[in-house]
Amino acid sequence: MDKKQERQDEVQLSRREFVKSAGLFGAGAAMMGLGVGSASSAWAAGSDGPEKTEVRVGFIPLTDCASVVMAAVKGFDKKYGIKIIPSKEASWAGVRDKLVNGELDAAHVLYGLVYGVQLGIGGPKKDMSVLMTLDNNGQGISLSNQLHQKGVTDGASLRKLISTEKREYVFAQTFPTGTHAMWLYYWLATYGINPIHDVKTITVPPPQMVANMRIGNMDGFCVGEPWNQRAIVDKVGFSVATSQDVWPDHPEKVLGTTSDFVTKYPKTALALTCAVLEASRWIDANLANRRETAEVIAGKAYVNTPADVILGRMMGRYENGLGKTWDDKHHMKFFNDGQVNFPYLSDGMWFLTQHKRWGLLRQDPDYLGVARKINQIALYKQAAARVGVPLPKSDMRTSRLIDGVVWDGKDPKKYAASFKVRA
Repeated sequence: MDKKQERQDEVQLSRREFVKSAGLFGAGAAMMGLGVGSASSAWAAGSDGPEKTEVRVGFIPLTDCASVVMAAVKGFDKKYGIKIIPSKEASWAGVRDKLVNGELDAAHVLYGLVYGVQLGIGGPKKDMSVLMTLDNNGQGISLSNQLHQKGVTDGASLRKLISTEKREYVFAQTFPTGTHAMWLYYWLATYGINPIHDVKTITVPPPQMVANMRIGNMDGFCVGEPWNQRAIVDKVGFSVATSQDVWPDHPEKVLGTTSDFVTKYPKTALALTCAVLEASRWIDANLANRRETAEVIAGKAYVNTPADVILGRMMGRYENGLGKTWDDKHHMKFFNDGQVNFPYLSDGMWFLTQHKRWGLLRQDPDYLGVARKINQIALYKQAAARVGVPLPKSDMRTSRLIDGVVWDGKDPKKYAASFKVRA
């Protein structure tokens, strides 16, 4: 048996194992076309096809919109019987509103935004769903060059300046319950700076961060790429930290939608998850695919910034704007053998603990119950089985953050109350 045939046999065996792990072996597997040709064959019987064939998916101009965009550009959507229509949005508040009112079917969206809407904080209350995680890592915290001129190069020197120079310091994040707010708050608090009491925080849409820093509206910001790199290129700021400094391989954007959409269009939700999961795997397959992705999303219809501003950090090649360069092993990842995409319950619960920590939630919610309601693990497992993506052994995972504190989801109420710096 030659090596090519061995690989083919291994793929077939792996697919059978994936189906078993999702509890779909037998009649269900046959219905979904597993192991009997291409994934598109799953739609041979009309009744098994997606209920909705055109799916409008919102995104914000950020590097991590890539898997949604490439699912459409590379035709992974067609393979699953749908057409993804990427819809460029101006702000996270706009994404939230369009998801809630049905103008968008789904979106590339902040993890914490979805959880906030579920609980009625940061906007209208609506039952929401997370279909999959889109990326890990790749966000950043930038400070103005004016702060650097005053000797600030890290968190400790920032704290010293804030404690000695009595003025209002302004920091921007992208949405009150979102990921960037939580990375910014966690990083500041690690250095003894209370983000609620010691500084002022404002909300600014990602593409507007650099322009606002240029005219002096803020001292620093937390945002996704490529806008931290763009601040360096435009010589208005420097990178003081990355989000992976705060939490290596942290969850970031998700493929989010409403619970109503999943209930009304379950096969469409499954097809959408499959298509974006395939695109995620394709992006991470090799450097050539990442380079092509950067060139595509650099276009005016998507991120609208030069491809070389996107490409460096997408490849893990970092600079801080102060002369330091490094290769970051925790750069933005879209697949990482499927480890990125599984909607871990503990990931969603973490955002709730930080919402409680910073006073966005007055009472402890049912952390696990909320996560189980939002994160569509059963649907994700079906998609993973169809696409041929391995599953983790547990719905929870363990992580160690920048302050050395371990998060495993086992006692969220105790964890939320454990921080010395809080609202």
